[in-house]
Amino acid sequence: MSLNLRRSSIPAKMKEEKKVKKFGTMAGVFTPTFLTILGVIMFIRHPWVVGNAGVLGSILIVLVSVAITLSTALSLSSITTNIRIGSGGAFSLISQSLGLEIGGAIGIPFYFSQAIAVAMYIFGFREGLQSILPEFSPLILDIVVFALVLTIAFISTSFAFKIQYVIMAIIILSLASIIGGLFVNELNYDIQWFGNYPGSPEDDFNGTSFWLVFAVFFPAVTGVMAGANMSGDLKNPRKNIPNGTLSAVIITALVYIGLSFVAGFLATPSELVENYSVFIDKAFFSPIVLAGLLGATLSSALGSFVGAPRILLALGEKRILPKSRFLAKTNKKGEPFNAMLVTSVVVILGLSFRSLNTVAPLITMFFMITYAMVNVVALIEQSLALPSFRPTLKIPLIVPILGTFGSLTVMFIINAAVALTSLVLIVVFYFYLAKKRLKSEVGDSRSGLFTALAGWSTKKTNELSPTREVRSWRPDLLIPVTAPKEVRACFKLIEDIVAPKGSVKFLAVKSMDTDYKDRLINFLPEVARRLKRRSIATRYTFVDGQDFAETMNISMQALNTAFFRPNTIFIPVDGNAHVHESYEKVIGLAEKNHYGVMLYIPFENVGLSLEKDITVWVKDLKSDWKTNFDLNNNDLSILISLLLLKNWKGNLHVKVVKNELGIMSEEDVPVFRNLVRLPAAATVEVYPYKSERDLIKSHRTDLNIMPLLEVDKIEELQKIVKLSRTSAIFCMDTNNVNALV
Repeated sequence: MSLNLRRSSIPAKMKEEKKVKKFGTMAGVFTPTFLTILGVIMFIRHPWVVGNAGVLGSILIVLVSVAITLSTALSLSSITTNIRIGSGGAFSLISQSLGLEIGGAIGIPFYFSQAIAVAMYIFGFREGLQSILPEFSPLILDIVVFALVLTIAFISTSFAFKIQYVIMAIIILSLASIIGGLFVNELNYDIQWFGNYPGSPEDDFNGTSFWLVFAVFFPAVTGVMAGANMSGDLKNPRKNIPNGTLSAVIITALVYIGLSFVAGFLATPSELVENYSVFIDKAFFSPIVLAGLLGATLSSALGSFVGAPRILLALGEKRILPKSRFLAKTNKKGEPFNAMLVTSVVVILGLSFRSLNTVAPLITMFFMITYAMVNVVALIEQSLALPSFRPTLKIPLIVPILGTFGSLTVMFIINAAVALTSLVLIVVFYFYLAKKRLKSEVGDSRSGLFTALAGWSTKKTNELSPTREVRSWRPDLLIPVTAPKEVRACFKLIEDIVAPKGSVKFLAVKSMDTDYKDRLINFLPEVARRLKRRSIATRYTFVDGQDFAETMNISMQALNTAFFRPNTIFIPVDGNAHVHESYEKVIGLAEKNHYGVMLYIPFENVGLSLEKDITVWVKDLKSDWKTNFDLNNNDLSILISLLLLKNWKGNLHVKVVKNELGIMSEEDVPVFRNLVRLPAAATVEVYPYKSERDLIKSHRTDLNIMPLLEVDKIEELQKIVKLSRTSAIFCMDTNNVNALV
């Protein structure tokens, strides 16, 4: 029975999947891109551009504009042929490369731009209708047009695309009618190749400039993402998006260049700047051009309304927005029904403004930022040269560079204040999403980017200085672990020593009879996660070895070949006396391998007490310490005390021994403070060596930090801890640490 049920359910599921309509290059990419680019500006603003800039000037404007959008289209196409692009178009592409945080930061405003753009196109459609139906209220016309767009889109995306075929036919006929105007009008043979930029009727022809005219024309070509937004509904995105987008961009560019010549012959420069309807008035058949204008705005509205919900759907699928599960649902036809409902509300809000003159520049900026980021992704992917980047469409590196620079430049040319506002909003969205700690199932290229940067930095560092500079020292700890209790007892201390810029490498060593993997395999990942929450770089590994000291020796020798090698071994000492001999061997081996040592010995069960007072004991200073700047095995002690002081926000006490040679006296304290750069609140006391035992016994603190020598026995160090009744860290320097630099 169960077998029959399983068999019967499979065809039903397959039938359900077949109901989801997928589109090819023509319907899914070329048509929406073609219609979005050949929009309102072509009909009522392109003649004005020719009148201001002249025929060749307008062609230059077209070429500069197309150079930016074509580079974006090429970058988009190149990346698309390399990855399995999901739903959401540019959002999916950016997320797969730079992570969900950046993808979402771009995707959220890009969605709102697409949605509110529907309202803008409806206003354009209404203005065309008012020339035919002037007696109707603009609000009623807006509602009727929106209802028409809504009805077509909710019937099905397939139906919307079929309507776009009709609109495309009308636009092609309108282009033919505009060109036909050359045969029914008296032509202007005194063509102005480079214009005088007189301006527009709205500003009483007070003059304009090349870049202002460019800013008016540029939105005409910002439709290169229209097809990419349908990425989740395409049969073969790797093939459909490049073929459809690039062919649409090239064909529409040729159309605009051709219309520059047509406008130059149809009317004089003064007519072109004074009359926005030159193409309609002087067409072979004016009604079809007016129909083309209406069709262009309707198709743009349809394209945006169909594309915007798919971006919202993708944002919902990645759990980027509140109520993401609701937004990510589709109906039986595979349509993002819930996302379309939300988009309808956003469009209604856009229509309620009645005039989007203040919002329109912001919408354009979000488009431009998206284009810039697409180019940045292509630039990064190409620059990393990872084996995984094998696009079937390869482009020169100059293409994404031109696209990135051009997109950002155009933003500030159009409106610098709005451009800055847009970038600030993107940053706000990014930090909002960063706090959500989003996780992508497919991963992204960021690790490759930072690995490449680290590799480049490593090469440069080695070129500048083959050996590590003492000025670049920071606590990079190597911590041998044989049981979880060793880390638990001093975890907070480790965290406070290395935070925020240090690093930790745990070396789980099999030693004696410790069944280390069973105990540590679940413990160390959790420790690493806790340290990473404080942005502390943390790694761990498991090493088999019968002899603890020899295993540590081999590990240190192996790590010496690494660029990001640890510089200090941190050893927590407990009451297990039979391992002390191994620890003492490790201290000697650490010095030979040029590692510093920090030996932590807690006082019984007290640990670190209040974590407030730190006392560092400075001993065995050389006679020339003031001139040679050498503190002789006290550097690590001082630096660790300063790091702990910063994280504990406590008090620092420095005890400097005064020996018989008079190397350190009360008069030397200001010099010592100045060279070490001690905090003003820190106290410095010089004491005779003979009274050290009594001073250690009587002085009350939360942690003592003292110098360590290779010959020191752990048993003797434990006696010091018991005498002081205070936990202590015993430090041994290396030649790459200096507290005076």
